[in-house]
Amino acid sequence: MRSGLFQPGEPPVGTQLTGGVSSDIWRIETASRTFCVKLALPKLKVQQDWFAPVERNRYEHRWYRTACNAVPGSAPKILAFDDEAMLFAMEFLPVETHPLWKERLLSGSVDPKFAGSVGRTLGKIHAATAGSQEVAETFATQGYFEKLRLDPYLRATGTRHPELVEALHRLADDTATQRIALVHGDVSPKNILIGPNGPVFLDAECAWYGDPAFDLAFCLNHLLLKTTVLPKRLKALRNSFDRLRSSYLAEVVWEHPDALEVRSAALLPGLFLARVDGKSPVEYIMEDHIREQVRRVAVPLILNSPTRLQTVAERWHSEIG
Repeated sequence: MRSGLFQPGEPPVGTQLTGGVSSDIWRIETASRTFCVKLALPKLKVQQDWFAPVERNRYEHRWYRTACNAVPGSAPKILAFDDEAMLFAMEFLPVETHPLWKERLLSGSVDPKFAGSVGRTLGKIHAATAGSQEVAETFATQGYFEKLRLDPYLRATGTRHPELVEALHRLADDTATQRIALVHGDVSPKNILIGPNGPVFLDAECAWYGDPAFDLAFCLNHLLLKTTVLPKRLKALRNSFDRLRSSYLAEVVWEHPDALEVRSAALLPGLFLARVDGKSPVEYIMEDHIREQVRRVAVPLILNSPTRLQTVAERWHSEIG
């Protein structure tokens, strides 16, 4: 009631939403409005032990506000927050007007034009925050990013592949040193709504002022992975990969686009392998032969980093035929 989201005599009704591994999310309905409340969990809901500081909650709602300042409507509107309780309230966006990109993709609806809009919007957010001392100080979250991304994805994958330990640790270390722009850290189709005016980004718990090349590689990785469950949509997925890449790089004005692409291309095979052998494997790859295909493509590219993102896509599409 302190926030003004509901009034005395207007009892809220809460429904827990499903799908996330790192937070509890509730849809709250009152007589006058519907909104969401998000609470960060100290232990993520995955098979391996994975703990993360709940303070990440405050950086998520700050990312939403920063993103909306850069590109209006690119994140949910924040209604209230409590940084002591580590929770915040945000607007509820119904599936009827804001379907989830992941669900659309898995249903076979692959739209390269929308992928391009994701790349363009992400690039604009990065461009608006690049070189900002104020944003850098607000999101000085390197320790959180290490625990939420670099360790569970890159370093943990090295424990399954001793021959890659040095390369993966070097990749994580190199990424950790960058201080360039505001990174979302979890740009994937499960965290992007297809809004009437463009993409809406969710789940910015990994927000960090660091290397924007990570966001680009992280999202492109999912367009490669979706080919394993959408074999009849390979051409559209490849076109989506190319559109997202080119639309994003067209927004890169804070450094030479080629320099960013080199870093992103080095990250992509590491993230690709991480989704079968890291702490957070994708749930839709269950066949051993597909995991082996991922390893056959990723391992050589981790040992000899490509300089172009398209090289990774070409190797993968050649592997799956």
